[in-house]
Amino acid sequence: MFTPFVLMAQRQTGTEVNNPRYDERRIITYGFSFGFHTSSLRLKYSDYFTTPAMDSVHSIVPLKRPGFSLGFIVNFKLAPFFDARITPKVTFSEYDLQYNYVGRGSSVETIESVGVDFPILFKYKSQRRDNIRMYIIGGITPSIEAAGKTELDEDQNLLQLERVNFMADFGFGFDLYYPLFKFSPEIRFSFGLVDIVGSNNDFTAGIKELKNKTVSIYFHFQ
Repeated sequence: MFTPFVLMAQRQTGTEVNNPRYDERRIITYGFSFGFHTSSLRLKYSDYFTTPAMDSVHSIVPLKRPGFSLGFIVNFKLAPFFDARITPKVTFSEYDLQYNYVGRGSSVETIESVGVDFPILFKYKSQRRDNIRMYIIGGITPSIEAAGKTELDEDQNLLQLERVNFMADFGFGFDLYYPLFKFSPEIRFSFGLVDIVGSNNDFTAGIKELKNKTVSIYFHFQ
């Protein structure tokens, strides 16, 4: 997936080294990023799902849906190979639950999500080789759901999410150095840490817990 970008950087090996002191000249650096992701929900059935009252529902299946995000980067150099970074971003997602019924097909309940995320991450970098270095990254992401749970009467019969969520993140990427900027493609995995079921109705009757999970590809520019 990152092969074209890595090959472009490797072709420069043995020639000019771009921004040779990029990581040493500043303690704090800034940038922006955009990303694409696939998100879904992790579901646990409640005890109520096994009762006769739920006999008409065969299963509830989370579906994967695409989304994207836009954000900023504030990177703090802590040590030669260790950084801390804050990357506030707005994330646009959809979550689908497919309800499969006994003898009468299925239906899909869609939840539209606009999250304001505040990832707090730690980045461990390898030794730089010419114009490339690899890194691993991990941390935690508090998130506020801007399009989440509401108290409107017309929304009480819909599947809703809680407004506050926390996710654990880990991933890896490459820093590719160019004459005027540093470009970093990255793959990151996120797993929800708290239950985000935000409604109590027919859609959640058989659900004990919902947690989100996401696989993202980010493109960072600094």
